[in-house]
Amino acid sequence: QVQLVESGGGLVQAGDSLRLSCAASGRTFSIHTMGWFRQAPGNEREFVATIRRSGGHTYYADSVKGRFTVCRDKDWNTVFLQMNSLKPEDTAVYYCAADVSRSMLSEIRKPSAYESWGQGTQVTVSS
Repeated sequence: QVQLVESGGGLVQAGDSLRLSCAASGRTFSIHTMGWFRQAPGNEREFVATIRRSGGHTYYADSVKGRFTVCRDKDWNTVFLQMNSLKPEDTAVYYCAADVSRSMLSEIRKPSAYESWGQGTQVTVSS
């Protein structure tokens, strides 16, 4: 099993930056993909970004492309989400997730592709 703990959320103003961290423990060698999702009140959990172990390829939601960057440390113990030029619509609880079953590329934007989830960290962007 993989355990995940997010940190780094907070209250910022529009245009500011935040860096979220996701610390992984347990069977981290089994992680194939790490994803970031977010959920605002009344909304479904939505895909934000993901990074694949194989090749280090990254993928982003259109709404964050060019503003957010996902990266990881060399041992896959920590994954980061650098968020720049934050907007009020980025306000949500942010979750990191781990896929250990080698989900297909076509599936990795879906929450169902991930088996392990963190508890989430709140990001609030004021206008």
